[in-house]
Amino acid sequence: MARKKAEETLNLDAILFKCRDILRQARNSGSFFEKRDMMLTLVFLRFIGEKFEDGIEHLRQTLIAQGLDPDDKEIQAAFFDDATFTDGTYNLPVEARWSTIINTPAPQLNVALDSALHNLAVSNKQLKGCFVEGTFTTRNLAPNDIKKVVDEVNKISHKTFGEEKDLIGRVYEYFLKEFAVNATKEEGEFYTPHDVVQLIAAMIEPFDGTLYDPCCGSGGMFIQSADLVKEKQGDISRINIYGQEKEPATYRLAKMNLALRGLSHHLGEEADSTFTHDLHKGLYFNYIMANPPFNLKGWYNENLKNDPRWADYSTPPESNANYAWILHILSHLKPLDGVAGFLLANGALGDSDTLEIRKKLIQNDKVEAIIILPRELFITTDISVTLWILNQNKKGGAYHGRTLRNREHELLFMDLRTWTENPVKGENKKKVQLVTDQIEKAAQIYHTWQIEGTDSSNYAVPELYRSVGMDEIEKQGWSLIPSKYIEFIDHDLDIDFQAEMRRIQEEMKAVMQQEKASQAMLLDAFRGIGYGID
Repeated sequence: MARKKAEETLNLDAILFKCRDILRQARNSGSFFEKRDMMLTLVFLRFIGEKFEDGIEHLRQTLIAQGLDPDDKEIQAAFFDDATFTDGTYNLPVEARWSTIINTPAPQLNVALDSALHNLAVSNKQLKGCFVEGTFTTRNLAPNDIKKVVDEVNKISHKTFGEEKDLIGRVYEYFLKEFAVNATKEEGEFYTPHDVVQLIAAMIEPFDGTLYDPCCGSGGMFIQSADLVKEKQGDISRINIYGQEKEPATYRLAKMNLALRGLSHHLGEEADSTFTHDLHKGLYFNYIMANPPFNLKGWYNENLKNDPRWADYSTPPESNANYAWILHILSHLKPLDGVAGFLLANGALGDSDTLEIRKKLIQNDKVEAIIILPRELFITTDISVTLWILNQNKKGGAYHGRTLRNREHELLFMDLRTWTENPVKGENKKKVQLVTDQIEKAAQIYHTWQIEGTDSSNYAVPELYRSVGMDEIEKQGWSLIPSKYIEFIDHDLDIDFQAEMRRIQEEMKAVMQQEKASQAMLLDAFRGIGYGID
């Protein structure tokens, strides 16, 4: 099974590499972003078209099972002319179907593709804003070039690569990794690996209610959360999705991703900054999941000086948005039971210029857990980052089938930096991943700490996790750096130094004896050739 998955990834990369190569050599293919947008739009049309075809085939089989003839004209008019699907599949106009696109002659492809986009935007309200109309006629690739790219995209299929995969996100990740043009975290061009999203979702369990991501990127948080809901509950309609994204191209990608999965969503009418134009102002959410740009600069302007989001704390430093993200997230959590899991650079754990905000967050019992993650989980950075969990209810009660204890004035610290034994093969740089067993183990540590019957004062495993009271955190100057609290064993103390010294002495004695024997042999040799050495 592992070998099969590796082969699938390599095949997908090979297809995308060929597309990239065609676009790189093609006339008028545009900038990196324009190439990427063309590819993402084509892949979206391919996937949404394939899903429609699967839906039609399923409908045909259902009608046959009911004793009806799907080829009968009256049946066709009743069921197929304006087909409706219950799984989020879109009924596509003829112009937007992949079967139409793939059979269009090369000289007409650019116009046909833009016609498909226009008809999708007109016929489906949820698809409006997913793409830029006129993308293909504006670039006007040569017939041979656009045909070659479309033929390559035709090879990408959920039947080949797996229905469960976030393939739109995978394509996006590929272009970030391979082109790496302006693909910096500060520009919002980054991608959260699936295993990291799965870890956050496993921790906070966003099974029902409202889910919000203030910097939703390509929508990966939503996709993985929906998959978890399907696995645990089976009904993704129980989760209501809200998000915001600043970068227009990434905003369109998120809408594509969610539309492809049939997930109802509220991303606002446009791409915009969460700080300067909060599209969901005044709304409170059950769950928040986020991977904000690390150490974002340039986020602040004077209009944010007295913003209500930090009125109960203080204005975050202009030089770094880490604590602005924390306070923004907190401002959108439901006051009684909201839970948030989000990533930040490790510097946020102990920055001196955010001490007062951090101190108040801890004193107000908003921070529940701090988890340091392994290095090299991301393709765009190899730094270790921190998963923060905020919880508006640390007093206990029922939660997802468990009875939680009162955890006021307590925090759980975890350090997973040694969990690097699962490298990702076939990458251009060193990369590791968290596997299912590790994700489940981390979630179990956290959930066990939360439940009744846990002796929190002794809840610890050296070099892995420890439950800590607020008094100890105060003594450490309100630092949230896990290594200040988790016990780290000095493995040198396990050494029998006397035995070790005897071993070293024996080795040195053996080396000296060998050297003496070598010297004796040299002397004998010199005497043998007449040097007259006495």
